Amino acid sequence: MDIIPPMFYRILRGVEISILLFILSSLTGYSNPSLTNPIEKVRAYTRSIEFDYVEWMTNAAMLKLRAASLHLPHTLDRATQKQIVAEYFQVTQFILEKEYQLAQLYADPSITDKEPATQPVRAELAELYTRQKQIAPLAEAVLQDQVTQILAELGFTAGGQPIPSVAYHSTPLPMALIVSPRDHIEQTANISVNTDLTIDQQIQLEEEVARGLNISSLVVQIGGVGVYPTMVARTTNTPWLLSTIAHEWIHNYLTLRPLGMLYGATPELRTMNETTASIAGDEIGALVIEKFYPELKPSASFPDLKLVSLSFDRPDPDTLPRPPFDFRAQMHETRIHADELLAQGKIEEAEAYMEARRQVFLKNGYLLRKINQAYFAFHGAYADVPGGAAGQDPVGPAVRELRARSESLADFVNTMSWMWSFEQLQDVLNQP
Repeated sequence: MDIIPPMFYRILRGVEISILLFILSSLTGYSNPSLTNPIEKVRAYTRSIEFDYVEWMTNAAMLKLRAASLHLPHTLDRATQKQIVAEYFQVTQFILEKEYQLAQLYADPSITDKEPATQPVRAELAELYTRQKQIAPLAEAVLQDQVTQILAELGFTAGGQPIPSVAYHSTPLPMALIVSPRDHIEQTANISVNTDLTIDQQIQLEEEVARGLNISSLVVQIGGVGVYPTMVARTTNTPWLLSTIAHEWIHNYLTLRPLGMLYGATPELRTMNETTASIAGDEIGALVIEKFYPELKPSASFPDLKLVSLSFDRPDPDTLPRPPFDFRAQMHETRIHADELLAQGKIEEAEAYMEARRQVFLKNGYLLRKINQAYFAFHGAYADVPGGAAGQDPVGPAVRELRARSESLADFVNTMSWMWSFEQLQDVLNQP
């Protein structure tokens, strides 16, 4: 990797501080609330439980500064780096298992005295948290550097360094309260709430907001947040983690350009942002796997096919193999029909239909707590793959088409980054 000249390094740090201040100002821009603002009407229900991004970003930034002062991970050879990452994932797995065990103990009505019953598990968790705190800065520095190397190879860097630099931290993430009108599907509010809301509290919040404002609402889990340093959910899935680190870095990259600055200005721009970040994140993550973790690369070979002749006797229908349940295709169908019903003004019928479809997904092994307008308003913005919750929204296919036409991933992202309307994307695609 190229050595950064001192002057360029100072400029880079200045740019990153500017990004941090820009994000902080956007997160704290509610100082003069308006009771007529749709988001402020929702925040009347969430103010006491909203996630504190400023505190989180401050703590995460300090962790990154301490790691940088030790010149991590450049003092470690590649074998040691992989060993650190492997231990980090192992500790994370133990923590997730123990946290689940602790939640089960607290939820068990037969255990009346929770304190002594949970003490052994809490003691184990305390030790695991201590070890994670020691190793996380090392592992995160390694993964950040690996993503950075791929970004340099793809042409996303200046002097060998991306602006801003890749910086992420994994912690329990906030949840998001998503709000949509009932008569059509559109995300009108996305408010981050505390990580520790129970299911009962989530349901209560949804019902209070929906009843009080006559809207559709849903509390969803998220995988990452494009603050700086970025937030990424805890996981032991290396490919998913690397794709998410890259996905959230793309959001930071776009923040300096019109597409990112106008992220929430229209539903089309939100979808353009998320689809661009998803496409780029997956491609970058796959390249990191290929270079640093080839043992995790999916095999391109297919298993040998074993053909079996069908008996001439009429088979029992219950013994015949059934086609697998295609989640994306079924969700695509659900979204299209729900949109049709809402367009006809049949709101209650659309909501009944979405609930009936949820039962179908449940019977096929997909535990979805709700399918409603807010569900589609959130999940429909991620349109990097055909089908799914986006329905017939033309934005996702247009972004995918531009990627297919682009000579490189960097060309694609840079072209998208300077757009401030869906019409611009359409104009580019209509050029001969």
